[in-house]
Amino acid sequence: MESLSGRRGASIPTHSGLVICIVASWTIVSIVKALPDLQQTLVDLAAEVSELQVPKIGAFPDEFLGASTGLKEAAGAVMREKEKRNGAGRRDEGRPVCEVTEFGAVGSGEVYETAAIQAAIDACGSLPGGGTVYLPPGTFLTGTLFLRSNITLWIDEGATLLGSPLQKDFPTSSSQWYTILAKDVQNVELTGGGVVSGQGLKFVVKFEERKNVMVSWNTTGACHGNECRPRLIGFVNCKNVHIWNLLLQEPPLWCLHILNTDMVSIHDLVIIGDFNTPNTDGIDIDSSNNTVIKDCHIDTGDDGICPKTQQGPLHNLTVTDCWIRSKSCAVKLGSETHADFDSLHFERLTIVDSHRGIGLQLRDSGSVNNVTFANIQMSTRYYDPSWWGLAEPIYITACPRTPTTKVGSITNVHFINITATSENGIFMAGSNESHLQGLNFKNVSVSMKRSTNFSSGLQDYRPGCWGLVEHRTSGVFMAFVEDVSMDDVKLQWKQENGLSDWGLPLDLIPSSVNNINLLGFHSSYPDHQVYS
Repeated sequence: MESLSGRRGASIPTHSGLVICIVASWTIVSIVKALPDLQQTLVDLAAEVSELQVPKIGAFPDEFLGASTGLKEAAGAVMREKEKRNGAGRRDEGRPVCEVTEFGAVGSGEVYETAAIQAAIDACGSLPGGGTVYLPPGTFLTGTLFLRSNITLWIDEGATLLGSPLQKDFPTSSSQWYTILAKDVQNVELTGGGVVSGQGLKFVVKFEERKNVMVSWNTTGACHGNECRPRLIGFVNCKNVHIWNLLLQEPPLWCLHILNTDMVSIHDLVIIGDFNTPNTDGIDIDSSNNTVIKDCHIDTGDDGICPKTQQGPLHNLTVTDCWIRSKSCAVKLGSETHADFDSLHFERLTIVDSHRGIGLQLRDSGSVNNVTFANIQMSTRYYDPSWWGLAEPIYITACPRTPTTKVGSITNVHFINITATSENGIFMAGSNESHLQGLNFKNVSVSMKRSTNFSSGLQDYRPGCWGLVEHRTSGVFMAFVEDVSMDDVKLQWKQENGLSDWGLPLDLIPSSVNNINLLGFHSSYPDHQVYS
C-alpha cells in the first residue's frame, strides 16, 4: 500500500461544487457545510414563489444541448469535458492506497476478480481512517462487491469494472443484487473517471425496438415478477456519500439506487442505458434525505431521475443542470409513494425526446408537498403504448393503486419558466379520494406539435387506477383539482396531421374542479385564432 501522492496518474482532482474532502478522519466537510445552504435555498425559493418573483432562464451548458442520438459515441467526449472542468492536481497526502493488482487482480477481463478486489476493499476499510482502493487501467470482471466505511473506490480513467451476467456471482438474497453495494456504511466515495458496466445487453432474451424482452431470475424462486435482475450500484442505509466523475453504462435494471441514505452528493456522471430495455432507471433516490444531484448526463430506456418512498420519507432533494432523455419519464416522483415527499427542487434541466417530461405519480399513502420545477426546457414524443406515458410535458396524478389503497395528497407544486415542445398537453388529475391542491404555473409555454404517427385520444393513468382511458386531446386537462393558478401560460398549436381532436385549449370535468385562477392563459391555432 502507498499514498496516492506517490502514484503516477492517480491524483484525485478537485471539483468547484460540492466536494467531499477526504482527510484522515474521513469527515465529509463540504456536504456538512452545504446542507444549511441547501435548506436556506429552499426557504428562499419558497419565499420567491409566494411573491411570484420569477428568476430568469439561465444559459444551459453546451454539453447538455447536444443531439439525442449517438450518445454512446459522445459519452467519452462528455467525460473528458467534465474531467477538464473538474481539473486535476489535488492529492491526498499520506492517505493509504490499496491497489487491486497488489491483491491478485490482473484486469484482463477474462477471469473473475471479485475476491481480489474485495480483499483490497477490506484491507483499506480495516485501516484507521480508511484509504483509497485503486483500479488501474484494465477490465475487471466481478460479482457483487461490498464497500466499507471510510474508503474511496477509485476506478481510474481507462479502467472498466464489468459486472457479471450470471446469478451465481451475486448473493442469495435479491435485495443484494448489485455489482457495487454499500450497505450500513458511511463516508464513502465512488469516482475516478473510469467505467462501471452491468453488461445489460446480456440479459436480453429478445431484442425488440418497442421494448426488449428480458431474462428473469425468478425461475429460481429468489424473487418474483419480470423485474428480477441485478441493479448496477446501490447505497443502502448509508451516510455521507459522494459519487462523481464516472461513466455508468448498460445497467440490467436500475443504474444507481440510493436507499435509506442521508447526505448524498452526486455530480458529473454520464449514465447510458439501453434505450429499448425496461426498468433501467438512471438515478433512483429512495427514502433518502439531503441529496444534491447536478451536472449529470442521463440517457436511458426508463425513468431518468426517480425519487420514491418505498420504506420512508424523502426530504431535501435538489437536482440542477442535468440533461435527460428517457423512453419513460425524464423526472418522475413515484410511483412507489408509501411515505411523504417534502422540499424538492429541480432547476435548469434539459429534457430531450422523452416519452413524458415531468411526472408526479401518487399511488400510495404518502403525500407530496413543496416541490418546485424551474427553468426547464424539454421536448416530448410518443414511443410505444407499452411504456407508461403519452408524451405529456407535465403529468400529475393522485389515485389509489388498488381498490383498498388509501392514497395521500399532492399540494404546493410550482412550475416556473418551463418551455416545452410536445405531442400532448399538460395533464392534472386527482381522484375522488385525493384532490390535487395548490398547483401554480408561471411563465409556461407549450408548443403542441405532432412528430410521430401514433394515434391520440387516450389518457394514461397507469399504474393502477383506471389504466388507459379514451378521451380527447387538450392543451391542459384538469379533474379533481383545487386552487390552480396559471399566470402567463401559452399554448401554440402546430398542424394537426389530420387529427380530429387537435386544438382544444382547456378540458376539465366541471363538477370536480374548484378555484381555478387564469391570470394569463393564451392558446393560438394555425389559423391564428387566439383564445385568452
